[in-house]
Amino acid sequence: MRFDKIIPTDRLKPYIRYFVISENAEKQTYKVFPSTGLVIGFQYKGHLSTWANGKENNLASAGITGITGSFKLFTNTADIGTILICFTETGLAQFTPCPAHELYNQSISLDHLFDRYKITDTEEKLSLATTDTQRIRVIEQFLLSQLREKHTDQLIVEAINLIYQSKGTIRIKALNNKLHISQSPFEKRFRKLVGTSPKKFTSIVRFQSVLHDLEANKGLTETCYENNFFDQPHFIKSFKQFTGQTPEQFKLSS
Repeated sequence: MRFDKIIPTDRLKPYIRYFVISENAEKQTYKVFPSTGLVIGFQYKGHLSTWANGKENNLASAGITGITGSFKLFTNTADIGTILICFTETGLAQFTPCPAHELYNQSISLDHLFDRYKITDTEEKLSLATTDTQRIRVIEQFLLSQLREKHTDQLIVEAINLIYQSKGTIRIKALNNKLHISQSPFEKRFRKLVGTSPKKFTSIVRFQSVLHDLEANKGLTETCYENNFFDQPHFIKSFKQFTGQTPEQFKLSS
């Protein structure tokens, strides 16, 4: 299995965090944990499906997954090849007028957002590509053809920066006060651009901070209090919501 990250061209860097080329010779079911950006995927070989309530749902070969409130289960066929487009927190709005919150907890076909002809043309070009360089060029051509380069809501950008600075521990009321905006209009603007509520976004940022600490082999007690959890039960409950496992089970399995 390989999972190679590739930085996009300069014109796309403000909107795309990175591309991933992922290939796996074996059939596999795996978890994907919540992250702070939406993801588009193109399968140039093989197929992908998700699991929900014990039922397998086949995905389109070109699709998009919104921000999620918990982990998602995916299954790939053997000999799969995928290109992932990992957006920055506000990046999707530069390519489609679709409000990002409409994609929350969704994995849907890309033709809900973009012209079917453009998608088919991109898939055909990917099927003919023989190198990673060629595949990335095809994807960048598709993205550049959709790029709108519209004004980004700077208040929301500042809110995201403040949330990251606090490692997801800032209170929403404190955020409103710092930004001099009331809760209702702030939440509406945030959800439309980012894809989830400010409260859920902060909890995902804190979860990602916890993951980083656990992967750095920090102790559970240290990780709990460094990430401003009131106590161990609260920490365990929050972590299990995102991963389906307790922190201790996660450390043992990773």
